[in-house]
Amino acid sequence: MIFASDNWSGAHPAVTQSLATHGAGMAAAYGASDIDKAVERRFNEIFEREVAVYFVGTGTAANSLSFAAVNRPGGVVMCHREAHVAQDECGAPEFFTHGARMVPVEGALGRMDPGHLVSELARFRPGFVHAGQPMAISLSQATEAGTLYSTGEIAAIGEIAHERGLALHMDGARFANALAASNASPAEMTWRAGVDILSFGATKNGCWCAEAVVFFDPKQAEQFPYIRKRGAQLFSKTRFMAAQFAAYLDGSLWLELAAHANAMADALRAGIARSTHARQAWDTRSNEIFAVIELATAERLRAEGATFYDWNPPHDMPGLMATGEGLYRLVTSWSTERADVDRFCALIA
Repeated sequence: MIFASDNWSGAHPAVTQSLATHGAGMAAAYGASDIDKAVERRFNEIFEREVAVYFVGTGTAANSLSFAAVNRPGGVVMCHREAHVAQDECGAPEFFTHGARMVPVEGALGRMDPGHLVSELARFRPGFVHAGQPMAISLSQATEAGTLYSTGEIAAIGEIAHERGLALHMDGARFANALAASNASPAEMTWRAGVDILSFGATKNGCWCAEAVVFFDPKQAEQFPYIRKRGAQLFSKTRFMAAQFAAYLDGSLWLELAAHANAMADALRAGIARSTHARQAWDTRSNEIFAVIELATAERLRAEGATFYDWNPPHDMPGLMATGEGLYRLVTSWSTERADVDRFCALIA
């Protein structure tokens, strides 16, 4: 009953086999191998246009170097108040942009509110040098609260960004889970809705170490090879990253793995809904569940072997828990087994 994080999951057998297959023999380094080029073409197919793709080792690197690519002196990135880039990356975005600030925008359940976004942007008057200048808007899909932006909501934020000459960045650490939970295509969820740069995550969904920065306008990426190199993210043996992506993106495997994770989350949500000792803190649609559980029940679950994280309540939900209750996050993955979900649900029934 491991529901701590999808980062705890291993690599899918197809990914492991691909690493073994492509790990033998010689191949050109620094992204010049045949498999690197094949994976780049596969990204073009997935997004239905020519894109520029750069492999990096972590999601933090993908986000931070994305911001570095559009940085301005005194730069500001607008993001949700509880976004990963603001709360969980130890200042890496600020470090790699040489001091850009993450400016929080309010919004319910992990989604920034367009009205609040416009109000925050209005605080940065053009020419007022002391405040700095916005350079990008970043949204997470799926969000840190396990919710999703609709394509219409993304487009509305994209319009705000482009009216002001700002790049729209998407943190897609759980991009596949968001797609699997929606009817949108990869293109519809990204560039057709105004996204300029995507941090494309695969590590959480069956890869060993595979993340990518995707530019939907290759011209915007002209300086990125230097930014990636300077950021120590140009791996010499990039074929090992490409080998993971080759298996992951073969057919619909990546979406099937995400759909399984989401289905296991649905089963957990159903079990929590039946429980008299727990309840969902709010509705989620991806592979993350946030539950208010009685402290005694949570202690008993952990004694039975369940693993999950304590979680801080959102800033706009101060009265979420009663005395004797706690807020917890549970995350399913591509490798979550139904038997573990059923056992957890039985224990909280």
